[in-house]
Amino acid sequence: EVVTYRDLDRNPIPHLSSGSLAQADAAEATDAEAVMQQFLAADVIVIGAPMYNFSIPSTLKAWIDRVAVAGRTFKYTENGPVGLAGGKRVIIASSRGGIYTDSPADFQEPFLRQVFAFMGIDNVEFVRAEGIAYSPTHREEAIAAALASLPAAEFEELAEA
Repeated sequence: EVVTYRDLDRNPIPHLSSGSLAQADAAEATDAEAVMQQFLAADVIVIGAPMYNFSIPSTLKAWIDRVAVAGRTFKYTENGPVGLAGGKRVIIASSRGGIYTDSPADFQEPFLRQVFAFMGIDNVEFVRAEGIAYSPTHREEAIAAALASLPAAEFEELAEA
């Protein structure tokens, strides 16, 4: 098995622009294709997604914009859109300063579930560390609870991959 690591914070993907949509920048188009190939080749995708202002970091959105591409990961039909990237598993580790699960203020989880479902991926799991801004003790407890929510054997398997 091959594990590919991409740090969007240290190596952000350029946000979409009119130039990138027209693929006017050859280097950017090459990078976008590399991101797409990496995504298509993956069986399991693990995403670290802190909650920023009730949603996702813009760098994660830039990555999504590179992989949610008509004709590649979804297509439009007379009966509506059809996902083309099924069969993948997505695990999203989310850290949040407050507690937002089942809150109308949580735009992160519904957005991520929808965008992956749109691409045909319905196996999306969330591991949440919530309330980490409450106190150092609560932060440690929230992270420990998030890690404990992962089945040990599965966590070891992912760590070894």
